Amino acid sequence: MKLSKRLELVASFVPRGSRVADIGTDHGYIPIYLTEEGICAGAVAADVREGPLCRAREHIRERGLESRIQVRLSDGLKEIGPDEADTVVIAGMGGQLVIHILEDGRHMWDTVKTWILSPQSELDKVRRYLEEQGFFISREAMTLDEGKYYTVMGVRRGDGDSEDCRKCGAFRNGEAPLNSEAPRNGEVPRNGEVPWGYEKPWEYLYGKLLIAEKNPVLLDYLCQEEGRLKGILKALEAQDTPGARTARETALEQLTWIKEAKDAM
Repeated sequence: MKLSKRLELVASFVPRGSRVADIGTDHGYIPIYLTEEGICAGAVAADVREGPLCRAREHIRERGLESRIQVRLSDGLKEIGPDEADTVVIAGMGGQLVIHILEDGRHMWDTVKTWILSPQSELDKVRRYLEEQGFFISREAMTLDEGKYYTVMGVRRGDGDSEDCRKCGAFRNGEAPLNSEAPRNGEVPRNGEVPWGYEKPWEYLYGKLLIAEKNPVLLDYLCQEEGRLKGILKALEAQDTPGARTARETALEQLTWIKEAKDAM
């Protein structure tokens, strides 16, 4: 099965040999692809709506994968058992809904090894939530697909002292990454190690890992956002209403964040 660039990037985060639950599966393309490519032996394709599940069932039947992919009506992770998946994909929905699904899926937190998240909005809120709840982002990537930018996060859970956390440099409380000197004068830590200790709003907005890796798609996105905000400021030049002043302040603040993020790349 040929996937879109967005779904292809999501699928690339799935470890080989995983037992996968795809939440909000829609057409079921991710579980079908992973199963056909031998990346996972089987999967659960879950959605909160019967309509998408009907489409997923049809596609799974066409591929002869009924015995390997379970289709399940589920509000997020509520109908998924802890022993059914060690990898969970939550993609194609807003950031607040991603947080809601994670919060309602606490019964899976201790057994899922890999969470693959691709929120389509409010990425800063998702990153803050993950940090607050003891998750860490071990990998992040970005792609441009049909004119839209998408971010994918590979997330694991740890207490900040585990070996997995230390290898990723996913620290909290300002600790320095293992085998890496603490960054000086804005330098990026070596080997892509980035501590959780976010200090700037733009680090949550744009992703500290993406910035540290000088991700070219993120840079393209920042340049596009910069142009959009400058256009807003130009349109507001002749306006002096309270709303216009607030919009101008917001745009100027966001431009400052973009400049700081670009300067760090």
